[in-house]
Amino acid sequence: METLKKILKIFINKYFLITVAFIVWMVFFDSNNVFIRAKLRDKLDDLQQEKHFYLDEIQKDSALTHKLLTDSTELERFAREKYLMKKDNEDLYLIIDTAREKNK
Repeated sequence: METLKKILKIFINKYFLITVAFIVWMVFFDSNNVFIRAKLRDKLDDLQQEKHFYLDEIQKDSALTHKLLTDSTELERFAREKYLMKKDNEDLYLIIDTAREKNK
């Protein structure tokens, strides 16, 4: 009985009740509660991954641009592959892989 009174006295203590109320308020009711902060942290992680992806793409494109501006054979290869350009005395045949399109 004595220990029950001690435990009850701790739970009725005004400092304990204020601390519990503060924690409940911060976790559930505050505008920056735990759930909102978790969502924001996830969004920040996604945005950082996206930033790294775009920085890598910019680096690849910069390297390709430098290569195309300095090497004329690389420029010709790029034009032939990407834009299907050809010389005047050449014929161009396109081979389309239909099996690959069916698998998509």
